[in-house]
Amino acid sequence: MAWNPEPEVAVARDAAKKLNDAAMCVVIFVDKRGENIGMASYGKNKELCKSAGSLGKHLLAACHTWEGDGD
Repeated sequence: MAWNPEPEVAVARDAAKKLNDAAMCVVIFVDKRGENIGMASYGKNKELCKSAGSLGKHLLAACHTWEGDGD
């Protein structure tokens, strides 16, 4: 697996390690202003990384239609 130095990927990679050494991890995040939603994904190998990325894109698309709780 090629090393990805992006800070978002590092967060997903670190989370996976802390979550019982998860094979895949997807992190959805919102910026400080609450205006932008982002996604980072990690997979232990090339195949899992591709699957995590695909799942992350699906979840991110769902987030863009989410209306929140009104607060």
